[in-house]
Amino acid sequence: MNELFSSNKPLLITDTILRDAHQSQAATRMRLEDMLPACEILDSMGYWSIECWGGATFDSCMRFLGEDPWERLRTLRKALPNTKLQMLLRGQNLLGYRHYADDMVDAFCRKSIENGIDVVRIFDALNDVRNMEASIRAVKKYGGMVEAAMSYTTSPVHSEEYFVEKAVVLEQMGADTICIKDMANLLLPADAYSLVKKLKERVSVPIHLHTHNTTGTGSMVYLMAAMAGVDIVDCALSPFANGTSQPDTESLVATLKGTARDTGLDLKRLNKAAIHFRSVAAKMESAGTISSKVLRVDPNTLLYQVPGGMLSNLISQLKQANAENRLDEVLAEVPRVRADFGYPPLVTPTSQIVGTQAVFNVLMGRYKTFTKESKGLLRGEYGELPGEVNEEIRKMAIGSDEVISCRPADLLKPELETIKEQYSDIASSEEDILSCAMFPQVAPEFIRKRDGKDVREITVEWIR
Repeated sequence: MNELFSSNKPLLITDTILRDAHQSQAATRMRLEDMLPACEILDSMGYWSIECWGGATFDSCMRFLGEDPWERLRTLRKALPNTKLQMLLRGQNLLGYRHYADDMVDAFCRKSIENGIDVVRIFDALNDVRNMEASIRAVKKYGGMVEAAMSYTTSPVHSEEYFVEKAVVLEQMGADTICIKDMANLLLPADAYSLVKKLKERVSVPIHLHTHNTTGTGSMVYLMAAMAGVDIVDCALSPFANGTSQPDTESLVATLKGTARDTGLDLKRLNKAAIHFRSVAAKMESAGTISSKVLRVDPNTLLYQVPGGMLSNLISQLKQANAENRLDEVLAEVPRVRADFGYPPLVTPTSQIVGTQAVFNVLMGRYKTFTKESKGLLRGEYGELPGEVNEEIRKMAIGSDEVISCRPADLLKPELETIKEQYSDIASSEEDILSCAMFPQVAPEFIRKRDGKDVREITVEWIR
C-alpha cells in the first residue's frame, strides 16, 4: 500500500475546531468558555497548529459574544503553550472590509504576534499578490510564520499553471508555507493530486491544503493530496466537521494509520476532545445557532461555485425582498456576473459583491442598478481582476472613471496616528485602537461596555 504515497513523512494536521469549524457551522458563535476545557488535551495532541483566531472571530467576539478578541487570544495562548496558534488574515483588508494603509497593516501584524499568534495565513480575494506584500513583510519583520494562501477556484483563467506560478511568486516574497485555500470545496480529488504534485516540483516550502466538505468530496481530496505529497491539511474535530466545515480529523487519522503518511495522532485522545465539543454542538443546536442546512452535502456548489456562507447570505437577501422563490434564478445569475467581472474567486469580500449584484440583477433587471462595492471592484479598488472584464458592463458601472492600475494601498495615506487621535477617549490600548479602526460601528460600543463593568471570570473544568 505504501507505494501509493509519494512521501513517507507523516501528514501534519491543523485543526480548525476553534475557528473555521464553528465559523462555517455555527456563525462563529463558539465562546471562549466552550473552548478552554478542551485546551489541555488539544495542546497535547501533536497538531502542526490550531487555527483559533482571525476570519470572522474578531467581529463576532465583540458584536455577538461580548468578548474581547485580543483577550481571547491571550487566554488561548496561555492555555495552549505547546502548539502553534494560527490565524486567517485578509491581506490588505486585515480582518475588516476595506483596504487599510500600510502602517495599520504593520501595527496589526505586530500586535497579533505579540499577543500570541505564530502562523498567519494571508490571502487576497483576487489573488493579487500586491495586496499581500505589506502583511507578508510585517509578519516576517515581527517573527511570525507566513503562510501565503492562494484562493482556489475554477474558471477559464484559473488553470493549474496559474496557481503554480502564483506559488512560485509567493515563495519568492518570503512565504514559509504555501496554502491552497479551497473555500468552496471546488478542488476535486484528481485535480488535488495533480496540483500538489506540480507544486512540490516547483516550490521548496511546505504545501498546506485547506478545503471544506460542502460538495462531499473533501475527504477524498485530502487522501489524494496525501498520496501526492501534501505536507499539511486542515481538519476539524467531528462535532463541528463536514458539511460547510472541514473534513473530520478522526476519519483522516484512521484512514492513514499504518501507512507511510500516518499522522501519529491518537484516536482515543481525539475522541476525548470530541466528546467535549459534542456537548458544545448540542447546546448550540438547541439554541438554534446551528442550522441543519450547513451539515448537508450540496453538489450544486460545483455548478454555481457558491460557498456555504454566500448561499445563506443570498437566501437572507431574498427573504428580506419577499422573493425566496427566486433563489434558483439568482444561483444561475452568479456565474454570469462573475464572468462579466473578470472571474474573481468567490470568497470574502468578492463573494458578497458578486452575490448581491446577482440578486439585484434578478430582482431589478440585469445591471439596472450597481452596488457601491460592484463599482469599486470594477474600478480596481480591490486590486487586479484575474480575467478580462466585460468592458460594456464596466462602462455602465463607472462611466469614464479611470481604472486603478497601481497597488490600491499606494493610494492610501498613513492612518494609524489619525485613528489613535480619533479614539483616544475610548481606547485604553493599541489593541483597542486597532479594533475601532476595523469595526468602527461595533468596537467603540463594545469597549465602553467592557470598561464599564467587571470582566466576567471564566471558570472551567479541564478535560484530560
